[in-house]
Amino acid sequence: MDRWYTMAGLLACMLLVAYFTSSTPLEIAATTSGLLSVWLTARQNIWCFPVGLVNVACFFVMFYDAKLYADMTLQVVFFVLSIQGWIVWLTKRGQAKVRPTRRMTPQLGLLLALLLVVVTAGWGYVLARYTDASIPYVDAFIATLSILAQLLLSNKVLENWHFWIAVDVLSIGMYAYKELYVLAALYVIFLGIATSGLIQWRSEYRAAQRSGRMGVGL
Repeated sequence: MDRWYTMAGLLACMLLVAYFTSSTPLEIAATTSGLLSVWLTARQNIWCFPVGLVNVACFFVMFYDAKLYADMTLQVVFFVLSIQGWIVWLTKRGQAKVRPTRRMTPQLGLLLALLLVVVTAGWGYVLARYTDASIPYVDAFIATLSILAQLLLSNKVLENWHFWIAVDVLSIGMYAYKELYVLAALYVIFLGIATSGLIQWRSEYRAAQRSGRMGVGL
């Protein structure tokens, strides 16, 4: 029950920020659904996915209006990965509510690092040359990093939180620069939740290791 009080308090804070910054109803819907989705994810609650799909739809429209086209395209990818994650979390779970957490292998880490560099360079070039994106390479880097984070999250890999923490830190600066202050404030909260999620998932993973139920590396 205390956790739900905490969540209610966070939502109230976001609504106050939205009020004092004259946010639109769409921006308020995006921030509140996003906050709830991340909070549920940190607690490994399967409802994070349906709530996340609502959040994706709101952000798609917002990013189109802000000319952040990489982030807009990103929402389509998130939609697909969220459905995939919804399915994955409910399979191979035994008696648990969701699938056990796994760890990322060194080989996968190297592959993801290579993909981050290549995709960011290509995506950023396309945005810079063929669109009026305001900060194309930064936008592309954060968008690519977010895709990799969501891919790991959908497959229940612990290291997704390391990626999300990096995304949150970078997004705070980008949204403040674009004067999307409610979003910037939201990502400050996301950063705190992601840090909490990392601690909780790591603790539960270690407990599962001790009991002989550790997940297979990805």
